[in-house]
Amino acid sequence: MKKTTTNFYDILGISSAAICLVHCLIFPMLTILPLGLSHNPFIDLVFAFFGTFAVSKIIQKSNILISAVLTVSMTLIWISILSELFLDFHLHLIYFGGIGMIIGHLMNYKWHKKQNH
Repeated sequence: MKKTTTNFYDILGISSAAICLVHCLIFPMLTILPLGLSHNPFIDLVFAFFGTFAVSKIIQKSNILISAVLTVSMTLIWISILSELFLDFHLHLIYFGGIGMIIGHLMNYKWHKKQNH
């Protein structure tokens, strides 16, 4: 049961981080087109909540390196989102945080896979 739960949180985290990263990279290009789209930081906030949930479950059972990568990455994401919400200033830290989240979840997935074999 523990193995399945950990895999679920890793897959949730990887998926959320990947979708968020794609959203952050593609959406600015779409706003150039005359489609009437505008950026809404509340979408980023939804991704951040999913990521925080997955990270909080994973860091309880992972090693210190994986916990540090995920925590730093999530912190970068939150700083970027909150600066945009409250200061109306876009920081590019969200890209590094998203990449770090994907790397951290992949590291955790491989670490658990190695432990269970």
